[in-house]
Amino acid sequence: MKVSDAWGRPTVDPADDLALLMSPAGRVDPYPTYERLRAHGPVVQAGPVFYLVTGYAEADAMLRDARFGVMDDDLRDQFLPGWRESPAVLSISRSMLRTNPPDHSRMRRLAAGAFTPRRIAAMHDVVEAQADVLIDGMLARGRDGAPVDFMAEFAYPLPVAVICALLGVPAADRPLFRRWATDLTGVLEPEITPEELAVADRGAGELRDYFTELVAARRRAPADDLTTALVQAHDADGDRLSGDELLANLIVLLVAGFETTTNLLGNGLVVLLDHPRETATLREHPEFAPGYVDELLRYDSPVQLTSRMSTAPSRHGDVDLPAGSWMIVMLGAANRDPRRYPEPERFDPWRPQIHPLSFGAGPHYCLGAGLARLEAQVAFPRLLRRLPGLALAGPGERRVRLTLRGYATLPVTVGDEASPVTDRGTPAGATGSTP
Repeated sequence: MKVSDAWGRPTVDPADDLALLMSPAGRVDPYPTYERLRAHGPVVQAGPVFYLVTGYAEADAMLRDARFGVMDDDLRDQFLPGWRESPAVLSISRSMLRTNPPDHSRMRRLAAGAFTPRRIAAMHDVVEAQADVLIDGMLARGRDGAPVDFMAEFAYPLPVAVICALLGVPAADRPLFRRWATDLTGVLEPEITPEELAVADRGAGELRDYFTELVAARRRAPADDLTTALVQAHDADGDRLSGDELLANLIVLLVAGFETTTNLLGNGLVVLLDHPRETATLREHPEFAPGYVDELLRYDSPVQLTSRMSTAPSRHGDVDLPAGSWMIVMLGAANRDPRRYPEPERFDPWRPQIHPLSFGAGPHYCLGAGLARLEAQVAFPRLLRRLPGLALAGPGERRVRLTLRGYATLPVTVGDEASPVTDRGTPAGATGSTP
């Protein structure tokens, strides 16, 4: 399929642009390639029954359309022969992340009680206290201008502490999860080599072994945590939650509970420090944090894409989609659709009606979206107010990933002076004033 640019010149086939996006350079910075793909239209065919979605309205509608679902076992057998021999694919496929109703709805209801708006709002002070502890650690390590890795010292330990507290994971075990999760989440990439799959399988196996032991411990000694609640749901009625589903969902809740937020914190800090005027405003007005966080999610989404399979014919973006179509929904591209957000390449926390698709939409809308927003709404004003001299100490190292976009390392300096902890001025919960 060929299209022409504004001057009538032929452009490359969408499949060529997709190949560029899948390359290491395309994964590290996908935004130029998104614009090349957008020139073909908001929904474009890139292969037999294979389509790419870059338009905001089309992506939002498709994610909410009951005619689209995630890949089920029958389709996995067709597209991924041998997937049952992969611990990584098997774990993901048995979780709520990759199941359709009614199984998805059944599993999601069991975990949803831990993520209600009231429960999330009640965690504000806990998140703030944990952020202050981590900032103190950054100050101790960054004396005399020594660079500090923001990812290792703040962006990872803050969300992992929060989700581990919800799950009842001992604090001493938190350092284990960063490598395991990094390994496992390679399986979420749209393309994966046999070598990368082997690494993902290793991470899945280690996580499964860990949670098998934690489940056994909670059977011996129940606690007030989400792991105990899910274990008791399984033990009371295996039809509500099978053994494989129990372990798969614990793994996904842990990994999704910090991976997205870790990337939001790293990506967001770079954007803020590159925009000093907007950063100064947030430092003085932490009540504006909800609007800032939504714009950061739109501007550089920590989750760049998801996929859907059509179960019935439909029409989106003036394209007729047959049943059995495989859709790559490019959330990062949709968030920069100029039809929805004028001047999308400009960071503007004062935009009206910022509703990024970074956490998805419809039945699979991220269960922990409110918690991730809370953590970012607390963290950014706290960092900026307590560390007024916070600055980048280098470009950082991007992970060569497309689905989960973030930094492996991000060196910063904390400045010569730090503000003491004198207030609790950050916004509570996932609501608040918009700039």
